[in-house]
Amino acid sequence: MGPRNHTAVSEFLLLGLTDDPALQPLIFSLFLSMYLVTILGNLLIILAVSSDAHLHTPMYFFLSNLSLTDICISTTTIPKTLVNIQTHTQSISYTGCLSQVCFVLIFGGLESCLLAVMAYDRYVAICHPLRYPTIMNPCLCVLLVLLCLLVTTMNALLHTLTVLRLSFCTDLGIPHFFCELVQLIKLACSDTLINNLLIYSVTSLFAGIPLSGIIFSYTQIVSSVLKMPSMDGRYKAFSTCGSHLLVVSLFYGTAFGVYMSSAVTDSSIKNVVASMMYMVVPQMLNPFIYSLRNREMKGALRHLIHWGLNPGVLSHPPNLFISL
Repeated sequence: MGPRNHTAVSEFLLLGLTDDPALQPLIFSLFLSMYLVTILGNLLIILAVSSDAHLHTPMYFFLSNLSLTDICISTTTIPKTLVNIQTHTQSISYTGCLSQVCFVLIFGGLESCLLAVMAYDRYVAICHPLRYPTIMNPCLCVLLVLLCLLVTTMNALLHTLTVLRLSFCTDLGIPHFFCELVQLIKLACSDTLINNLLIYSVTSLFAGIPLSGIIFSYTQIVSSVLKMPSMDGRYKAFSTCGSHLLVVSLFYGTAFGVYMSSAVTDSSIKNVVASMMYMVVPQMLNPFIYSLRNREMKGALRHLIHWGLNPGVLSHPPNLFISL
């Protein structure tokens, strides 16, 4: 790749969705509205779980951590996009770009792992109900979340450190609204074999292992539910898994769409839109899926809103420490 000139990199350019000035206000409004809905929706989930003692269970503990992860991953990417649109600039510093890559990998991987842990929780609850309180004890729940965070952090640091060894060319435009790892590596002038091997191998592990765990858990769940003699019991068991299955389908479906889009087309606009569907839309829709399909969550949200409108009615305000 020698014909292109090397340069000391101080910043990259985030090219975003379009350069058309007439469309910038529309894009700004779109990203701002999605970001606000994501923050508000997931924050309400966290506060509802914290404020309702009936929701201090492993399933809702994992859900509150999933909501916190959704807030973090959206905050990693969208605010910088909003600032760039508002200030009519496209630049992001070298340090800021690598930090964005690192945090996107951490929280994206953490979301995948948490979905697998939530599937395991449903598997134990349905297939081993008598042993559920013993198996899914508070200590194990915290350890599972910390383990997920540790593994995803190590993975993100590994990718980020291998990017540090790369030298970049004079073309520093990233056809994205955030610093995406694959697009960043494409700008390098030095050998990227190690980076590409890491991407394909580690990504396969991070996508394959949690997805395999989810498939195994639901295979066992379906097998156990079909053996139940009562139709009411079957309906109740499936209803507790419905929201999680929708979230899993949304997360992995959009991830597969991003992969297929990058594999079959070279259009930067289509790749950006596909990545936006993966990085923004699932995090925005998750609170709606869990609140609209879950009677306990709807009751907790009503309770929380009632406390917000009448703070003197409830003796105990939401306690974030309980669930987080």
